[in-house]
Amino acid sequence: MKQRKLGALLVLVVTLMSLAICARNSLAQVSMPRINFQQKTLPNGMHVLSAVDHSSPTIAIQVWYHVGSKDDPAGRSGFAHLFEHIMFKATKNMKSEMMDRLTEDVGGFNNAFTNADVTVYYEVVPSNYLETLLWAEADRLSGLTVDEPNFKSERSVVQEEYRQSYLAPPYGMLDYLIEQQSFTTHPYKRPTIGSIEDLDAASLENVRAFHTTFYRPDNATLVVVGDFDPKQLDAWVARYLAPIPKPAIPLPRVDVKEPERTAERRITHRAANVPLPAIALTFLTPSEKSPDSEALQVAATILGEGDSSRLYKSLIYEQQVAQSADAITDLREDAGVFYFNVVLASEKKPEDVERALLAEIKKIQDAPVSAAELNKAKNQLVTNELRQRETSNGRALALGEAAVLLGDPNRVNTDLAKLQAVTAADVQRVMKKYFTANNRLVIYYLPEAVKTATLSSGPDRNTSFARKGGR
Repeated sequence: MKQRKLGALLVLVVTLMSLAICARNSLAQVSMPRINFQQKTLPNGMHVLSAVDHSSPTIAIQVWYHVGSKDDPAGRSGFAHLFEHIMFKATKNMKSEMMDRLTEDVGGFNNAFTNADVTVYYEVVPSNYLETLLWAEADRLSGLTVDEPNFKSERSVVQEEYRQSYLAPPYGMLDYLIEQQSFTTHPYKRPTIGSIEDLDAASLENVRAFHTTFYRPDNATLVVVGDFDPKQLDAWVARYLAPIPKPAIPLPRVDVKEPERTAERRITHRAANVPLPAIALTFLTPSEKSPDSEALQVAATILGEGDSSRLYKSLIYEQQVAQSADAITDLREDAGVFYFNVVLASEKKPEDVERALLAEIKKIQDAPVSAAELNKAKNQLVTNELRQRETSNGRALALGEAAVLLGDPNRVNTDLAKLQAVTAADVQRVMKKYFTANNRLVIYYLPEAVKTATLSSGPDRNTSFARKGGR
């Protein structure tokens, strides 16, 4: 029995190795299954995208509102995130939390997320509940109850999220600093979570004005993917969503441009609950619509994805100066930020680890990455995309992102080819173009006991946050 198991294991290993070799050698032939979608715009301005898939008797329904934390009013950070919560409260025809009953009680699920550019609500249910969920989405768009009890209860929930996600974890405020300090002018400098002070200062009138301004059909994109009859979908959309009126007030859009960085900037932050120092480097990059986006994604994967990445092998395994090392490209609608986040190993100095990190950046600037590294990174990115699109909800997310953030739903079917076309020269070019000293923000994130005298002699700006947070 043991021999048969070992033999089967050996066959499995050989098979996986063969598949890996085939994948590496045939990357150019990989093609993403097309999403054959239909689109239209209702008279009230709502954009509707749909794609039929009868492989499973389920349906994914998403509503993308083109409002994110960059649209938060000045001095009222966290409003977009706040509404992600309020939208699950009572409406004209539904009791509070009824969306859970309409989805979870029939074997489905629902959720939502907010980022800098959009707020997205989604449900996956058996396909015979499509009409019910379209009715529910229409009801909370047109009949949401924005009152004092709902506002105050969800404000408290968001504030507790802030405490749990940023104040409690040792490196939570480092994530906050990366988002807040990477931009000086664009409202991306307001972290999506918001701040406790801004939320405390908000009034019910502020909240209602935000809802009236952004939660409207001409600022919404409905995405439906799964098992449905297109004619029936059109009839239900016409019945429940098309009658919602388009407001007369204009829809505001952020038109602020983040200026180019002209000199390195340095920040030091200290916190009581930091066990080991950490450093972060951030570099401004262009919008996700940029033709450089794919090369930046490949660069981030080569540098920081997995135990075989360059940063892991160099900083953690070989030099043993870091406990963790990440490279992340945060692509957004208006501008992006590429950042490195490194937690130091015990008794290591931040300035030494910074030099080691900069040396790794210089290596990828000075010489093209190997064919093996390039193919592995592209395989990882393609595999992640394929896995996402195994579900109706994943295909809907891809379709919604292409339509709302990239401005062209057909990019859901074309961007994979752009990714696979990235060359070693492309990676080297974007690393040289964006990863310059003048485009660099350096953050030292330290235990309170560490003194500035031991830090780099570069210009230093100290920051401190009260336990309640702040901007």
